[in-house]
Amino acid sequence: MVAAFTFHTSERIVFENGAAAALDRHALDFLGDRPFLVTDPGIVSLGLQEECEASLTAAGHQIGRFSEVVADPPQKLVEDAVAAAKDHGATSIIGFGGGSSLDVAKLVALLLGSGEDLNDAWGIGNAKGPRLPLILIPTTAGTGSEVTPISIITVGADEKRGVVSPHLLPDLAVLDPLLTLGLPAHVTAATGVDAMVHAIEAYASKSANNNPLSRTLAVEALKLLGANIETAVFDPTNVSARGGMLLGSKLAGMAFANSPVAAVHALAYPIGGTFHVPHGLSNALVLPHVLAFNNAVAAPIYAELAPALFPELSDLASPTDRADTFARRLAALTEKLGLQTRLSEVGISEKDLPKMARDAMKQTRLLVNNPREVTETDAFNIYAAAL
Repeated sequence: MVAAFTFHTSERIVFENGAAAALDRHALDFLGDRPFLVTDPGIVSLGLQEECEASLTAAGHQIGRFSEVVADPPQKLVEDAVAAAKDHGATSIIGFGGGSSLDVAKLVALLLGSGEDLNDAWGIGNAKGPRLPLILIPTTAGTGSEVTPISIITVGADEKRGVVSPHLLPDLAVLDPLLTLGLPAHVTAATGVDAMVHAIEAYASKSANNNPLSRTLAVEALKLLGANIETAVFDPTNVSARGGMLLGSKLAGMAFANSPVAAVHALAYPIGGTFHVPHGLSNALVLPHVLAFNNAVAAPIYAELAPALFPELSDLASPTDRADTFARRLAALTEKLGLQTRLSEVGISEKDLPKMARDAMKQTRLLVNNPREVTETDAFNIYAAAL
């Protein structure tokens, strides 16, 4: 018998080469006269948003823009973006860029639409809503933020906090593979591994809302990601591979939006928050070591999932052998893709590990979903193994 569950996702999803340049056609009915675009300086320097903005201007809209989003965006940046959107008289919000831009856009739409204080919205289900109409357009294939009800922001020096609410799901998610063609290889690799982590953790999540839809989406996500990531990294203009990665990321996002992630993300947050390592790489650095730790209780689960990413692992009959090999193959894939594989390679030393372990334990909303309980000592040992 299937246990009760709920499943939320974006209201409408468009997958199309060139869709961003035709946004007026896809979203004309709810943008209003004064859409407001949230993005980052890198996007603007490349001009990736120009065709999207031009299509809206040609349709008679007056476009505003906030383009100061940074990785691991701080709370003050969110407040600045809200103020800029309010000054523009925004009738809708368009998030355009990587996960950070989409996360900021979600909160701008929420806070401007509802008038609530961000400090009252932290946590699960605390956001009141309503929000302004929201469109999310990812330019990386990794976070799946365009289909998740989650926004992660840095509070204080290095603490990551999340707002989790169905109010953050957009009215429209636009998946345009052409926007990802210019991604550098290391960004393609890191964000692709990030999407794999979403699928793996969603499938094995101990959440009471782990469900057949999420598990099916996680499997299909890993099939797409595994089949396309090397081509996307080493043949970056391959539109088909880019599309496969974008779809895989989206499916993984739908999976973990409803069956939440766990210890990989919990241990990755101190790496990103303190040492400003990109989120996807932070996940990649601890992934094989968290899986090895979890295998004591979760080997049968990982054994089920492993062939979706590495089909040849189906030849291994023993669940333990298959799960152990899965963790090792993920580490080898990360290295093959050109990513750093050790914490020491990103400036982390042994003296940093105790504080990292303490900080990881603050991520209770994530750790509760891990197949195996993680103590502070366990976190320290996992970091030490990754050093």
